[in-house]
Amino acid sequence: MAAVLVAACAPQPEKGIRHASPLSQGMSAKHLALIDSAVNASIAAGDIPGAVVGVVRNNRLVYEKAFGYKSLVPEKDTMTVETMFDLASVSKCVGTTLSFMQLVEQGKVRLVDPVTYYFPEFKNWVDPETKEEVEITVQDLLTHSSGLAAYLPNVPAYIEEFGINSPDSLMMYISTRIKRNFRPGTQQLYSCLNFITLQNILEKVTGERLCDYAQKNVFDVLGLEHTTYFPLYGEEPCRPGLDELAKLCAPTEMQEDGHVLKAEVHDPTARLANAGNSGNAGVFSNVEDLAVVAAALLGDGSFNGHRILSPLTVKKMFTVPETNAYEVARALGFDTYYTGPYTSGDIFCVDDVRGHTGYTGTSMILDPETNTAVIVLAHRVHPKDEGSTGRLRSVIASIVAASIGR
Repeated sequence: MAAVLVAACAPQPEKGIRHASPLSQGMSAKHLALIDSAVNASIAAGDIPGAVVGVVRNNRLVYEKAFGYKSLVPEKDTMTVETMFDLASVSKCVGTTLSFMQLVEQGKVRLVDPVTYYFPEFKNWVDPETKEEVEITVQDLLTHSSGLAAYLPNVPAYIEEFGINSPDSLMMYISTRIKRNFRPGTQQLYSCLNFITLQNILEKVTGERLCDYAQKNVFDVLGLEHTTYFPLYGEEPCRPGLDELAKLCAPTEMQEDGHVLKAEVHDPTARLANAGNSGNAGVFSNVEDLAVVAAALLGDGSFNGHRILSPLTVKKMFTVPETNAYEVARALGFDTYYTGPYTSGDIFCVDDVRGHTGYTGTSMILDPETNTAVIVLAHRVHPKDEGSTGRLRSVIASIVAASIGR
């Protein structure tokens, strides 16, 4: 009984990330303050209605600030650091890749496995001249070198044929009707369909929805209280309290009927065909939770005693596969400088930076050399898909890099 009491009373690993002054982590607060003018200028130009920016160094959040408006319609609401954003394609790394790499390190999936191992009906690439058939592998999906088309060619036509919330039909469509554009591993073509395929492999192997698996094995393990998927059309929630979390979400685009998307993933395929549970998009999060994710990845897969991946798995994930052609240049689920050069700015070392961007205006970059992460959360698609964050991301990254050691 005594041993049980000791175990029950043992201190639990803390949740969340601690704040620290820039100076304590070798950074210039004065230089980081230049972020303020950069973001405010972007708001004044109409590029974004608002944003939240976070900077992590040495497992501490050294800069965190909200700017502008959380919403403009149907009413104006001021941005706060608690605001949750539709991460769009940042979901690919935060949700899908981290979940999928757990399966790889558990031996449940191999990077060299052909997709046909899991879905026999999945078409391979066929050489138009020799008729040679080449298998598309898990690694090809993770590095966007499969040759699959970037997206569904016509989402409205797909929905008209198969209906809303039709994930099984979507995987059949990808398997049998989507074009294969080149020999796998020889070129890169960024494709949301790669990550929807990865989602389907994960769900077949685990017997769980991606949103449930990621919630239980990634988000909850790290103690993330404001990171989740929002399943739609009556699908079961993946965690309790979604109604309260939805109130924290920044809205995105106003639809033709006047409805403004909020706590509904912006990406049409993820929203309409996959009901919010999708490998290419669907995660909502805030700056402090993403700071924890960044610290865990910079900390070899562990943060505050919570481990999601082994050190060697993180190293493998961040490595560009040597078996791919030079033109591919992507790590497993993450961009490198060569596939997302403007996101990391002009000063961070080009060989080390890893990260991802999201269509809605979000981004996260990681620099293992300086143990630094830069998180930019914006909703450039609110209320219309007319804004831009490309230049802002780069400017902020350069300011952060230049603040180190000043």
